[in-house]
This record gives sequence, structure tokens and C-alpha cells, in this order.
Amino acid sequence: MNYPKASPLSRLEQEVGFSKITVEYSRPATKGRTIFGNRPDGQPGLVPYGRIWRVGANESTKITLDTDVEILGNKLPKGIYALYAFPEADAWEIVFHRNTSHWGDGRTAYNPEEDALRIKVKPIKTLDFQENFSISFDGLTHNSVNMTWQWAHTKVVIPIGIDTGKIMLAQIQEKLESNPTAQTYYEVARYYQEEGIKYSEALEYLNKAISLGGDTYYFHRVKSLVEAELGDYQSAIRSAETSLNLAEKEGKDEFVRMNQKNIKRWAKLSKNN
Repeated sequence: MNYPKASPLSRLEQEVGFSKITVEYSRPATKGRTIFGNRPDGQPGLVPYGRIWRVGANESTKITLDTDVEILGNKLPKGIYALYAFPEADAWEIVFHRNTSHWGDGRTAYNPEEDALRIKVKPIKTLDFQENFSISFDGLTHNSVNMTWQWAHTKVVIPIGIDTGKIMLAQIQEKLESNPTAQTYYEVARYYQEEGIKYSEALEYLNKAISLGGDTYYFHRVKSLVEAELGDYQSAIRSAETSLNLAEKEGKDEFVRMNQKNIKRWAKLSKNN
């Protein structure tokens, strides 16, 4: 007979740059219980300190990485891992475990020699209360994300780094060597601008994009941002004014406002130089 699970299964996917992280876990509830450490009467809570925890309920929690990552300076190859934890009051050991066949935490079957990576993080006490155990991703950039575990008044944050730049630069080189279009040049320049790198090259590619593809509000918008980063505020203002006029014609009010704001800011900076 089927019946509702006390700790429902959850699955989440998070893209980070060109990579994807997938987590499958079950979400137990506190139900008024002491979760970590000891209860007020001195007896162990649901997850005693110093003992392995499956990071959820039911079968072991699984994390799938489709590219290599770096966690607190440690390399972790792409693959599927079981997630375990050894909670303590002041520090948690987090384990990425190669053996994904154990039910739950494995207990006596768990073998630390099968760990792919073991790190230490400090738990954070929160004012907010989390009824059901939760795993989430936040603090996203092209190259990093924080995986957050939260239950009751305890939160653990695990920073994950991904070398998206290496992947992107290889793709850029390939695209630039195979009949690049105006859009190709624009996308390369926009990536450089967003990452805060290679501004001179970005400006060169934006000029090529405009030469090949004509005037667009977004070509000139990014060009203005790059010129401002290079300290050429007068050119940045002219590009922003072009972008503003083109955006007005297309009814892109948001870009009109952004350009207006930048023009005022760069005019002040230009006077101070």
C-alpha cells in the first residue's frame, strides 16, 4: 500500500556557468524535536554530535557534479557522490563519498577510505527557524555558488567553485577562429565586461560588432561600460547617448533609465579627472 512519506523526496538542479549541480535528498521535519547535539535533559537529539549523518532522511543524499569543482581549495572530480556529515558544536566535517550504494548513512558499512573529499566548516546559528531540512543554492556567479544546508536553527554553508572562465575562454578562442559574426564579437565582449577582464580587447570586439551588425542599443550600452572602465568617460557618454536614443526608439525604457543614470555619473567623473 502506498502512503505519504514523512520525509518527502526533493530534487534540485542548479546551473553555475556551463556546469550543473544536482542534489536528491529527503526532507525530514523537526516535529518539536531537538535536532543537533543533546536535548535539554542531556539525552542525544535526533542527530547526535560526533556521529555520521546522512544529510536528510531515508536513503543517502546524492550530489551529481557534471564538471570538476573546487571546494575550500580542494579539487573534486565530476561524478556522483553521497553526502555525509559529522556534526559537532563548533565544526562540521562534510564528506563527499564515492560509495553511493549505502542505505542512509551506512553506519557500520561506511568506510572512510571511500571518501572522495572531507572538509571542515563552521555551523551558523540562525534566528530563523527551518521546520523541514533544506538544501539550497545561493550567491551565484559564473564561477561559484554556495550550497546551504539549513534545519531548525542551524545553517551550514559549503562554497563550491567552478572554473567557468577556463571553459569559456576555450570556447571564445574556437568561436573567434571560425567565421565570427557581429553577435559573436558582442557576446565575447559582454563576457569580458561582466567578468571585469580584457577591456581593451572587449572594446575592439564591440567596434567589430557594430561595424558588422550596425547600431543596436545593447552593442552601444556594453561599449559605454567598457569605455568607462578604461577611464574614457567622454567616449562612454557618447556611446551611452547613442544607446539611449536607440533604446527610446524601441521602447526599451529600462535601458533608457540605465543610460541616463550612467551619463550623469560619468559626467561627474569626467569633471573630476
